[in-house]
Amino acid sequence: MVTAIGIDTCRHIRGRKEYALLAVLPLVFGIHLLIESLVWWQLRGDVPLAVGRTATWLYLLVAMVVVPVLVPLTVLTLQPTTRRRLTIVPFVVLGSAVALVLLVTMLRHPVTVRLGSYHLAYSIGLQHGILVVGLYVLATCGSLLLSGYRDIVIFGLANLVAVVVLARLTADGFTSLWCFYAALACGAICLHMRYGKPFDAYPPAFV
Repeated sequence: MVTAIGIDTCRHIRGRKEYALLAVLPLVFGIHLLIESLVWWQLRGDVPLAVGRTATWLYLLVAMVVVPVLVPLTVLTLQPTTRRRLTIVPFVVLGSAVALVLLVTMLRHPVTVRLGSYHLAYSIGLQHGILVVGLYVLATCGSLLLSGYRDIVIFGLANLVAVVVLARLTADGFTSLWCFYAALACGAICLHMRYGKPFDAYPPAFV
C-alpha cells in the first residue's frame, strides 16, 4: 500500500523539478517495507535463507546509508533562498558522514536480524551506538526542523516525537519501527503533492 502511495506521489510532480526528491521519499519507504517483508518471511521459513540475507542487507543499506543522506538532501532542494540552503548543507554533510560510518560498520561486522515482539531486531555490531543514532536523528529530523517551510517543520516535529516514543519503547527494534512509521508518515507528503499548494505559495517559516 505504501508503495502505491509512493507511485501516486511521483505522478503529481507535474514538472516541478524541485519536488522530485520529496516525491521519491514515499516510494523509497514503500519499497523498503516490501524488502523487509522478505526478511520476515525468511525468519519464518517461507523463503530461502539467501533471499532473506539479501533482503536484510538491502533493508539496512536503505535505512542506514540512503535515508540519512536522502532526507536532508530533499530538504535542501526545497529551500527558497541561498541562506536557507546553506543552513541545511551541514545536515547533508552530517548525514553523509553517519551513512559512511554505518556502511563501514556493516562491512566489518556480522549483520544479524531476529524476530522481536511486533518488530525485527537488527544488529550490525555498532560501537558508540547512542552517539551515532543521535547524529542520525540530528541529520534527518534536524534538517526538517530548520526548513524554511512550516509544513516541513511540522513533519519534522512529528518524526522527532516518533523517535522519542520509539526509543523509549524499544532499543533493538528502533530501526524497524521508525522506518515503518516514516513510511506511513509519507502519506502526508502524498496528500501535499496531490492537494496542497506549491511550497512557494506559502511564506517561509523563517527568513
